[in-house]
Amino acid sequence: MIHEVDEVLKGLLKGGALAGSGVEVSLDAPTRDWAARRNAPALNAYLYDIREEVSRRERGTVAVTDDTGQVVRRRMPPRWFRLSYLVTAWTRQPQDEHRLLSAALATLLPREILPPAELPPALSALGLSVTLSVAGTQTESRSLAEIWSALGGELKPSLDLVALVPFPSYPEYDAGPPVTEGAVVRVRSVDGAQDTTRAHRPHHIEGGRRTR
Repeated sequence: MIHEVDEVLKGLLKGGALAGSGVEVSLDAPTRDWAARRNAPALNAYLYDIREEVSRRERGTVAVTDDTGQVVRRRMPPRWFRLSYLVTAWTRQPQDEHRLLSAALATLLPREILPPAELPPALSALGLSVTLSVAGTQTESRSLAEIWSALGGELKPSLDLVALVPFPSYPEYDAGPPVTEGAVVRVRSVDGAQDTTRAHRPHHIEGGRRTR
């Protein structure tokens, strides 16, 4: 799922306010060597942290149905992960970098929720949205200064972009066949003089019509 989120963010940053600008969007680590090879304006979205959103972990199972609505499998609820990206602009002039960051903000702020229809097939199949948070309060254990120190570069303006993404849980379990016969309850009096039978017939589908 991570590489698919990479491509979604890359497409977002290339569009919006930067559509048609020709600005390169890179996912590489913004090290000194990488920066030295830049000869054109670029935006960099570096994935620096991956951790589970434990507060959203669910128990139980989720039903998987076929085209007729019958439950065919059961699977564990998806797990949610926070993917944290460091978004930086790279040009020859600080003012131009600030313009690129402003354009990135203008592009990302209206897209705080990405519905399933706008996601790649593997993510879209879960039927869940991906949420984006940009330039919020940093809650990760590593500070930006530590990240830049690890990259071997100097601290520069950046946007902290966090994507909250569902990840499918495995394994899936085959469900039993649907119930076709109802339950029968028989009640008999103590002396055996009265015998009452009650039957319940479940809903089922015949000829495309739901009946009792």
